Amino acid sequence: MILVSTDTLKPGKCLAMPVYTESEFILISEKVPLTERMIKRLIELGISYVYVEDERTKDIKAKKPISDQLRKEAKATIENQFNDIQKKDKLAQAVVLEKTSKELSKVIRSLLFEIKSNKDLITLLSDVITYDNYIFSHSLNVTLYSLAIGAKLNLSVKELEILGLGAILHDVGKMSIPTDILMKNGKLTEEEYEIVKAHTSNGFEILRSVQTIPLIASHCAYQHHERLDGSGYPRGIKGNDIHYFARIIAVADVFDAVTSNRIYRNAMLPHEGLEILYAGVGQLYDAKIIEAFRRAVVIYPLGLTIVLNDGRKGVVSKQNQELSERPVVRIIEENNQVLDKPYEVDLMKELHLIITACDPTMAGAKEQLNK
Repeated sequence: MILVSTDTLKPGKCLAMPVYTESEFILISEKVPLTERMIKRLIELGISYVYVEDERTKDIKAKKPISDQLRKEAKATIENQFNDIQKKDKLAQAVVLEKTSKELSKVIRSLLFEIKSNKDLITLLSDVITYDNYIFSHSLNVTLYSLAIGAKLNLSVKELEILGLGAILHDVGKMSIPTDILMKNGKLTEEEYEIVKAHTSNGFEILRSVQTIPLIASHCAYQHHERLDGSGYPRGIKGNDIHYFARIIAVADVFDAVTSNRIYRNAMLPHEGLEILYAGVGQLYDAKIIEAFRRAVVIYPLGLTIVLNDGRKGVVSKQNQELSERPVVRIIEENNQVLDKPYEVDLMKELHLIITACDPTMAGAKEQLNK
């Protein structure tokens, strides 16, 4: 399979993995030849990338960090709890959360079990192959990324459970924001931006009144938009005044936001999202957390078409656990000639080689990496 940009798809190509609706029903099945109408629909839904079948890479299979069943159950639980909260006043919200925090804790334990059981790196979680209601998928993805970071930082099981609860509820305050503001296709006005920023304080006020939710988890909702240099919100606190768990969630939150499809912006690829985080190391984000994140996630997803510094083009075929930015690459084009017999190059062994770009005709990335 190869990961391709939807705006480069041609009729007749077959998906290698199905695309789902926000209700988890199959929108387009794998192995079904795409039509112009299907391609147009994918683009309308804001899906930036899909996996398609390719003879040269048919043995390459993308791995999922959690099972489809657990993802479906986890997202449904988050959606149900958040929708219940949305319908209530603040006092009633606390009562709902008192009951549902136990359900969310079960979800977190299940996610943690699968992450620890799966020795592979956490791969692309955005809706490359799924079209979801954003806030619920985002909450789930941020939780997975946060738990993966926490595991790399050797947090205890108890700490990971609290971190997971803080992550899964970090945006609970957004349930009181009007949908037309939250999903606005365009720049927010100053007034609208202030309303959005209030979700941190609103979330904290809701969560801190719930006895079954640790105060640390409440502070994760409060502080996940704070930054090391004090440029964040709502209070502009700095450095170690920001709780460690909130600093972890901040990294997970930003990465998922930029690598997910939004109404107003297409998704970035993982390496592009990581570059944004690295640009803020020490100023906005904790360096140790960024490094743990780099070790926990796949930088170049399987099936991504890349260009090496010597001009050869290839497809990422295997991941190197210790250094995911140096994967095994299957060379499919050399000296501007498509090869009849592709071969593999391990970038961990060939240190003079680096990935300099992603092929825009295959994967949608349009800028050089300049590494």
